Order: sequence, then structure tokens, then C-alpha cells
Amino acid sequence: MEKQKADKIITEYLKKIYGFAMKKSFSYHEAEDLCSDIIDEVYSSLLKSENIENIEGYIWRISEHTYAKYVARKKKQMGVSLDNIILPHYDEYFFENSNEETDLLRREIAFLSSVRRRIIFLFYYENKTISEISREINIPEGTVKWHLNKAKIDLKEGLKMERKIGNLGLNPIVALDMGHSGCPGNNGGPEAYIGNKVNLNIVYSVYHTPRTKEEIAEELGVTPVFIEDSIKVLEENGFLVKKDGKYTTYVKFSKTKYSREMSEKKSKIQFEIAELIAREYAPLVIDAIKDVEDVYIPSGNRQLLYATAIFHGIAEKCGISIKKDYSKYDIKTTDGGDYIAYVDLKQECEDPDYVSTLTLPSYWACGSMTRGSDKYPVYSWSIDSRYSSRQGGWQNNYTSDYEYLYEAITGLIVENSATADKFNRLRERKLLAEDGSVNIMMVKGKADDFFDKIPYLSEDLKEKYANLALEFAMMEAKYYPPQMQDLIVGWEVGSFIGTKVALMVMDILYGNGTFAHLTEKEKVTANLIMFTDKLPNEIK
Repeated sequence: MEKQKADKIITEYLKKIYGFAMKKSFSYHEAEDLCSDIIDEVYSSLLKSENIENIEGYIWRISEHTYAKYVARKKKQMGVSLDNIILPHYDEYFFENSNEETDLLRREIAFLSSVRRRIIFLFYYENKTISEISREINIPEGTVKWHLNKAKIDLKEGLKMERKIGNLGLNPIVALDMGHSGCPGNNGGPEAYIGNKVNLNIVYSVYHTPRTKEEIAEELGVTPVFIEDSIKVLEENGFLVKKDGKYTTYVKFSKTKYSREMSEKKSKIQFEIAELIAREYAPLVIDAIKDVEDVYIPSGNRQLLYATAIFHGIAEKCGISIKKDYSKYDIKTTDGGDYIAYVDLKQECEDPDYVSTLTLPSYWACGSMTRGSDKYPVYSWSIDSRYSSRQGGWQNNYTSDYEYLYEAITGLIVENSATADKFNRLRERKLLAEDGSVNIMMVKGKADDFFDKIPYLSEDLKEKYANLALEFAMMEAKYYPPQMQDLIVGWEVGSFIGTKVALMVMDILYGNGTFAHLTEKEKVTANLIMFTDKLPNEIK
């Protein structure tokens, strides 16, 4: 990185780095030393690095790393006598050459509340009087004395305790995937908060059993101080919810065990529904949009538009709904996110010896993705699945992609060195072909006007399968903890006729010759439509 840019970043983050140092330190002198070390490390790293996408995250990682080295270097030998026991300096890091008693004391100090840890340090390490401590932390002298006495009692009792390591301390969970239903924040979806193993396991530790901070620490096999900051951040952002002094969560974790037989029984019924929809509902959708004329289709194959409309109809207009308030499951983050979060874990079959009678293709599909521009009359709808070749999911689906495409087709930009990045992006996503032609479907007009033409599945057909959907949903819900069961029932009933059935319908329609098999070029825009006021073939 150029020196000028590094200087600018250091200037911008100087106050934040000093604030970080103050939070980690017990005196101004110590904070200044730590801040100086961090700035040296950050500046040196910036000069050696290129293409840092997340500057803030990069700086905080270096800050935490530098703090760890600072503690090890400056405070390794600190220790005072507390009632004839050597009391080591508290921190959350492990030091070399420590004896068993020192390790136990360090552990027990970490189990003290933050107020008592602070008082222990001020009284024993900085030799401050009770009155000085009272003024510094703004609590009465009598309360300081009480905390100090309780801290000594807790330390002595703690040394005699055998602290247990919970299941997650021995066998932490690992996420196969995570996602959201709703709007991500500026930092992204749930992966911005529970993407690391510690935070993920903190949240999972309270999924089946509500726990206090101390119980969470025991379950993870760490000291409470190690996870204090993480718990605070997770609570502030809605991933942990405190009730009656204990934490729980409304993040949906996939069940870790399932009945393959039940899963296959459900799939067979959904396939029956797909056959019915392919036979009775799909023709209604095709008939409803056959008079839509202002359409641009790269290959000229109108079946591509019909297939996308059918997929949209099944995903959005065939669901069986349960009227219930699910607002408690909404996670509202400090960076503007508002979504239901879910995490997929490795699953184990309850009946591993059961031999599957079905060889099923992937029925994964993302939820409906919409992108609307405030700058141009541009809007897009898409769902990614095995029928499309688009990569990167919602994180790689930018509003700006469609704005760039609009600029390109309307002549607002031409390809040159100044616009190279925009054109490179369009070609990277294959929205523009190498020859410059537009490679996605476009419909002239508003999205609502088009989608309103697509009929809903008849209530008679929905009612026919409603009881079955509820039956399977109730069976599914029993695999989940009590606080999650309303959501599971609602989701399972709502998705009983959803994207999985839509994919089954596509398999039928492409398999029986109703639609010709997609070419690789058509897979770029399968289940993706851009709505706008001008079409490529209208512009000369």
C-alpha cells in the first residue's frame, strides 16, 4: 500500500485505536504504550499489504493480536500477595512458565465479575485506597469493601472447585452454511456476527437450554471474561436474548438428526403436488403472460420466460400460510439488518442403516432476491438454483449490476478506460456477452404489473394439502427446542409448496419435453428478470 494512503488510514483510526487501548488498559500510561504498539504494527502491516477489502476488520484483528503480545511481554511476571497466595495479573491470555496454582488463580480471577476484577486490580496492583477506588469507579466505599471481600472469598472457594468443560468445549459445532431471510445490514448477514467459531458456539450453547454467562463459559470450557465482549455484541445485535437472567436465542439451527424415511415420504408427496401443478397450474401461468409483448429474451426462446414465471408463481403464490406473529424471530442488528437467521449444521440420520429408495437431485434454491434502483427505472427479481449458472448468491447480486447494464444499453456510458470496471463487472456476471450483447431477460414496465398477472394456486388445491403440510410441520418441529417450534411449523407449512416443488416442476416440464433443455447461455438468466423502461432491441 502507498505510504500516503496508509498515513490517511492511521489518521482516520487513531482515536478509535486509542479508545481500544483505553478499554484494555488500567492507566493512561499503559494505554499510551499499547496504542503506540498497535499503531506501529498496523502501519507496518498496511505498508506491506494490498487489496484490503475490510479495513476496519483488518485493523481490529491487528489490534487484538498486538494486545495479546503486549500483555505477554509487559505483564507476564506481575503478581501480588493476597492472603499469602500469589495473585497473578488478570488477563484472558495464557502465559508460559506458569505453575498450577498460578493457572488456577488466573482462571478464578477470570470468573469474577468485571467490577470485582477491576477492584482487585486497583487495590492489589495499583495500591489504591478504598476511597480512591470508590471515586474512580463511582460506587460507595462500603460497596467497594463488600466487593473486595466477596472477591477474596470467591477466589478461595474457586480454587477448591473442579470446573467442568461442557460438550461444546470438547466438541464445538461447525457451521456448514448460514444465511438469512430478510434484509442484511451494512456488514452483511448473520455471518458478520456468528461467522467465527467462538460466537457461533456461544449462540448455540443457549439454543436448547437457556444459560447464564457463567454457564455459557462452562459449556464452552472457557472463562467468562474470554466471552464477555462477544456476549455483549451478540446481545446488542439480537443473536442472544436475555430472559429471567439467562440467555436464549431465536437463531434457527438445523436439526442435527433426522428421519430419512420421513424425509422421503414428504418428498414423494411433494412430487405428487409437483405433478399436479405441472399439469394444472403451469398452463394457467403460461396463458396469463402469453400476451406480454414488451420482452427481451437473449436466445429468443420464450419458454425461458414461461419457466421463470412458473417458478415465481410456485415460490410466491402457492404457499400455504399460517397466520401467526413471528416478530420475535426477527434479528435487528446495529448495522441495519432485519432478518431471521439460520445455520445449517452437519446432520446425522436417526436410522443410518435405512436404504434410500430415491436418488434425489439437489433441491436447494435461494429465496427470492429483489434489487431496486433509486437512480434509474430498474428492478430485478431472481432465484438461484441448479437451473441457473450464476455464482455467489445474494452477496454477488448488486443493484449496481443492473444500473450499469441500464447505463450500457441506453448509451449513458460507452466502454473506455474510465468505464472499464463497470463493463468488466457486467462481463464477469455474464450480463453482457463477450460480443457486447445483453444476456439477461428484460421486461418493459413495472415488476408488479407483470407478476400480478401470475395467478395464485387455487384455494381448493391448497386446502387439499394443508393438513398434510401441517402434519409434517408438527413432526419436524419436535426436533427443535420449544422457543423455535412456532417458527418451524410456520416455515415448514409455508414452504411445503415452495422452491423445492418448483424445482420438481421444472424437472417434469424439462423432462417431458414441454420446455427444451436450457443452453449454457440461457442458464445465465434462468429465473432472472430485469424490469426497466427501455429494452435493448429498442435502442439503436
